[in-house]
Amino acid sequence: MQRAFVTALAAALTMMASSVFAESTTPVAKGDPAKGKEIVEKVCAACHGIDGNSAASANPSLAGQHAEYIYKQLTEFKAQKRKNPVMLGMASTLSDADMKNVAAYFSAQQPKERGASDKTLIDAGKKIYRGGIAAKGLPACMACHGPSGAGIPVQFPRVASQHSAYIDAQLRAFRIGDRTNNAPMQQVAAKMSDADIKAVAEYIQALH
Repeated sequence: MQRAFVTALAAALTMMASSVFAESTTPVAKGDPAKGKEIVEKVCAACHGIDGNSAASANPSLAGQHAEYIYKQLTEFKAQKRKNPVMLGMASTLSDADMKNVAAYFSAQQPKERGASDKTLIDAGKKIYRGGIAAKGLPACMACHGPSGAGIPVQFPRVASQHSAYIDAQLRAFRIGDRTNNAPMQQVAAKMSDADIKAVAEYIQALH
């Protein structure tokens, strides 16, 4: 019964998320990775790393992230649909072609495996990521992001090997309404406790 409930709930949220993403994006023409690298070296590398693997846990790693997702986030930072003063300043300097080129470059980079910072939370995080919490109406994270955290191009971002601190911060931002550019994630995060978020974040960092 619990598995059936979680599966049904996950399917409903997946359909909702697909609809939201489809409405907010249009087909993205492929960018030029070589031109993107030139921009990354000047604008992005200090925070995200020249190869997209950020050294600072507060900054997301972008290596291997779907180009469509990176492009979407950059356009939303620029339009202030996603709020971040630093990224607003960076994205404001980029043309549409620049953003596509940057997205193409980062998506072609190889993400580094990280492992968990706190291995004691792996089991709890795994249960939530793979099975959700039926009692809370919380769907499994893998319903959208996949068992390995690879996501689905265009629809759902890659999360595997992402810094746990960054995942933790984003889930909390979705939960309290500081981040509002993805309605399904706001609904999911609203059902998560601090402990749930921390455990899932650790498990995601260990995924590869």
